[in-house]
Amino acid sequence: MRAANTLGVTQSAVSRAIGKLEVRIGIRLFHRTTRTVKLTAEGRQFYEEIAPLLDGIKNAVTSASGAGTSVKGHLRVNIDPLFSRLLIAPQIGKFLDRYPKLSLELVTRSLPGDLVSEGFDVGIRFGDPAPSSLVIRKLLETRILTVAAPGYIERFGRPSKPADLRDHDCLQFRNSATGQPYEWEFHRGRKVVPVKTNSQLMVTDAGTLLAACLAGAGIAQVMNLEIQPLLDSGKLIDLFPDWPDETFPLYMLYPSRTLPPAKLRVFIDFAQTVTGQCSDGAGNT
Repeated sequence: MRAANTLGVTQSAVSRAIGKLEVRIGIRLFHRTTRTVKLTAEGRQFYEEIAPLLDGIKNAVTSASGAGTSVKGHLRVNIDPLFSRLLIAPQIGKFLDRYPKLSLELVTRSLPGDLVSEGFDVGIRFGDPAPSSLVIRKLLETRILTVAAPGYIERFGRPSKPADLRDHDCLQFRNSATGQPYEWEFHRGRKVVPVKTNSQLMVTDAGTLLAACLAGAGIAQVMNLEIQPLLDSGKLIDLFPDWPDETFPLYMLYPSRTLPPAKLRVFIDFAQTVTGQCSDGAGNT
């Protein structure tokens, strides 16, 4: 009766379950009378052998259920290097102070890879993600600007329209997903103008692209997210402010929206807060 009450089932359901177990293992576990139920010698031995296993299962269930409400454990994040450096790193100390039982691993890489097979809890990547079973959330869209250093303009002149870029040295950035350089486009409302450009230099790192542009090596297309202070100080010049509508999205991806652990939920909230505070002129979503 006590076992049935604990499990929330009827006495007959408990009796049927015990009977099935006895048939399965081939021994009688209980002596049953109309008034009492007692373990047989074999039943007591069986219980003593499985008790440590039952305790282990109980501890595992307790630990797993606690992960749903308590922020603790190890969280692996596959994250874009630029986003990590610009927005996550400056705020990460406060985040970790808030959750002292959480350990965080930020793995910065140019390609997202396979989050699930590589053991990542969450990914944060620029660009439209490939179709998958992952949960996908857009964090923001940042404007793409075409910029040059004042030194470059003094040497080679300032292009007055996008088509003039054919006569300039335009620094190329390789798309790690395709192996090809990103194509240059200019957006104004629904109008999209592609421009074929030429360059002596192609890079795969956003920091190198920006440094080369600042040094006057050529014209670059970069995200407004990373260069607003350089525009404000005059170290870079937005060449085509009348073509303001090309944007590049940032997404968060994770395996399932069903019962995510607390450590993942708080990191999702953190990333959304950080991007929500970012003002890049494109309108965060």
